[in-house]
Amino acid sequence: MSTIANFFAFAESLLSMSFKDHFSQQADAYAKYRPHYPRALFEYLASLPPAHDTAWDCATGNGQAALGLAPHFAAVIATDASAQQITQALPHEKIAYQVAPAERTNIPPHSVDLITVAQALHWFHFEEFYAEAKRVLEPAGVIAAWCYNLLRCVPEIDHLLDEFYFETVGPFWPPERKLLEEHYQNISFPFDEITSPDFFMTAAWNLEDLIGYLGTWSATQRFIARKKADPRIDLRVQLQKVWREPEELKRIIWPLYLRAGRLRAGE
Repeated sequence: MSTIANFFAFAESLLSMSFKDHFSQQADAYAKYRPHYPRALFEYLASLPPAHDTAWDCATGNGQAALGLAPHFAAVIATDASAQQITQALPHEKIAYQVAPAERTNIPPHSVDLITVAQALHWFHFEEFYAEAKRVLEPAGVIAAWCYNLLRCVPEIDHLLDEFYFETVGPFWPPERKLLEEHYQNISFPFDEITSPDFFMTAAWNLEDLIGYLGTWSATQRFIARKKADPRIDLRVQLQKVWREPEELKRIIWPLYLRAGRLRAGE
């Protein structure tokens, strides 16, 4: 079935389903400013399953992780519950984009070699999603979920960002954010876990790149909606004092926290 056909096949059934949509409103900024996952991460993930026919990138957003998987698999299914996010996704001949919640898809049983969930597992209904994952995974398939939290740059900038994150917009984070802050270590993960190496995202950003990225935070958007003011205005003034030249590129780092596993015996 074509990507367009898949899109409309799901549209009607999804209207009646609710999901925690924190990103559709800023989908265009999300596509522009979110950092990119390292190539080494996808090379590693592709080394885990024995077959490379199909990967499913669940909660794909703008398709960033799906694009990273494409060189390693014959086909990639990329789903997201937000139609606005899917419209921002970059097309690729190997990727079939679909609007679908994490907990219910039209993916055939036992047809997926690798499932990936990038920066989204904390939003899911865990039991329902894990049941769906086990339904579609090949017996030797692998599931991998990862997250990242605060970026690091230099101490003076890190201090201002920590203040902004915890104090300025802190009250506007949804409760699920705590799971991410705990690096997914307190989320159930009913699979035989695989010990994985460390990975990092990096970027070279100027001041406006950083300000744009902070606008993709759901807490920032809630602050703006509630208070009718943009908290980044004051932050930009403070950051410029330590950034000095706004166009200067600075190295930004995000540690990634990965959990990967295989189906347990008998499942």
